[in-house]
Amino acid sequence: MRAVVVRKPGPVAGHKLETVEDPVAGPGQVLIEARAIGVNYPDLLVARGKYQFAPPPPFSPGKEVAGVLADGTRVMAQVEYGAYAEKVVAREVDCHRLPEGMPFEHAVALGLASQTAYFALVERARLQPGESVLVTGASGGVGLAAVQVAKALGATVVAGVTSKEKGELCRRHGADHVIDLAAPGLRDSVRAQVYLAVGDKGVDIVVDNVGGDAFDGALRALAWCGRLVAVGFAGGRIPEVKAGYLLVKNIAVIGLQWSDYRDRDPAAVARAQRKIFELYLDKKLKPEITATYHLEHFADALARFEQRAVQGRMILLP
Repeated sequence: MRAVVVRKPGPVAGHKLETVEDPVAGPGQVLIEARAIGVNYPDLLVARGKYQFAPPPPFSPGKEVAGVLADGTRVMAQVEYGAYAEKVVAREVDCHRLPEGMPFEHAVALGLASQTAYFALVERARLQPGESVLVTGASGGVGLAAVQVAKALGATVVAGVTSKEKGELCRRHGADHVIDLAAPGLRDSVRAQVYLAVGDKGVDIVVDNVGGDAFDGALRALAWCGRLVAVGFAGGRIPEVKAGYLLVKNIAVIGLQWSDYRDRDPAAVARAQRKIFELYLDKKLKPEITATYHLEHFADALARFEQRAVQGRMILLP
């Protein structure tokens, strides 16, 4: 089979598509013939050797795949690495049967990003219908999924973006309000924009994909007893929080490392995926696939993360 092979972590241009031996499924595992592969920001970090978990080289990056088992069953699965390949081994417990008629591209687009959004909102922040949610980095994969999931679950949604184009994308997917994260002085301007959107109470929940100044501003925009879920730090700076500020407003800052749920509680992940598929079938979630690439052009896809040019989901086709 063909697979992207990282022999030494580093710049994406140094990694190649190679012909390698087919993987073999062991006990409790299945072999998936790939039909669509998700492209995610952590894939870039893994390939460059900057992710928190470093696979032993040589390895193939990639954390999600949709395809077919030997008996014809259509599934999607999340893995720690290895999905940038024509055949992928996954644990049986990490496989989810696709609804009838669902395209493979849609399935994989509703995988890791939607799972992350769902766990951030439901498991970590305990979202209730009628609450308000601010999503930073709202036009990206996880961000746009959070916009859609929050709206589908009855929230008022504020999308934080850096351009008019990105804001329009978020509105098409359910955002009630849009704020500008390219504005100067984010520590104050985020709160001011949120107050204009939803009132001086602030937002009940923040799903933060950006970190840095956007995080600082979003924290100040929280309502009393609000919850901020830290998902990622695409802005570069990992923020710090003064505990005294948490006490003043009875607010909580909560971390989310979704892969821990996959490893520790796969049954919870399966329940979440069933709910995500239900929302899709009810037409409350619509995957935004903005680009597809053949597997040999994986580097072009990953380069878009480096250029901060990603909106929605990108898919690799074997």
